[in-house]
Amino acid sequence: MSVMKRMSMIFRSKANRALDQLEDPRETLDYSYQRQVEMLQKVRRGVADVATSRKRLELQISRIEGEHNKLTEQGRKALQLGREDLARSALERRAGLDSQLSDLRVQYQQLQGEEEKLVLAAQRLQAKVDAFRTRKETIKATYTAAEAQTRINEAFSGISEEMGDVGLAVQRAEDRTAQLQARAGAIDELLASGALDDFSGPRDDIQAELDRVGSSTGVELELERLKAELGQGGAPKQLDPGAQQAPQGQQQPHDQRPQQGG
Repeated sequence: MSVMKRMSMIFRSKANRALDQLEDPRETLDYSYQRQVEMLQKVRRGVADVATSRKRLELQISRIEGEHNKLTEQGRKALQLGREDLARSALERRAGLDSQLSDLRVQYQQLQGEEEKLVLAAQRLQAKVDAFRTRKETIKATYTAAEAQTRINEAFSGISEEMGDVGLAVQRAEDRTAQLQARAGAIDELLASGALDDFSGPRDDIQAELDRVGSSTGVELELERLKAELGQGGAPKQLDPGAQQAPQGQQQPHDQRPQQGG
């Protein structure tokens, strides 16, 4: 395929697509119906014109028939009066009217036939126009309903897409919140263990050491309790909360027993 043919095909396809987007089937149907109504009006005007011509011929025939009868009566009276010359003249004029009447009657029959054909055509065309109008309104209603349904579906599709974006935003917010909570918990643990220094207030080394020992003691108590439940050790040790470690250099009192001589 040559370049020009390809360009021509692309141009026609683009133009066809643009026309499809611009075309409204309802407007096209209304225009077609309007054209059919105009054709029907032309046929009816033709019927009226033929009927007018037929009526004009009918009047001419009636007038000539009146003159024909008048000449016949005049010829009869002329013969009664012995005026054969006048009777002959009246009959000659009547003969000329006979040929006119014959031609007019032929034309009248032709116009009458054309009028009947046009009336029948108008009736058939009227039936087709009425049927097309009913079909047109049905198609327009169906198209309007389909268009409304399409718009509703597109609206729901847009809502679904927006809800999907909202869902992603909520998920990201929840993940971010969980991350911040985990970070805050880790910092609290590090501060409690003394791994990080808390500069928000004065440092208390004694309290920090007491907290560390208390935490270790709690772990040991829980371990002894679990062993007791599993039968792997004796009863858990009870620690006196008020007991404090004796200072260095002082010995705990021992039970004094009497010394026995050797």
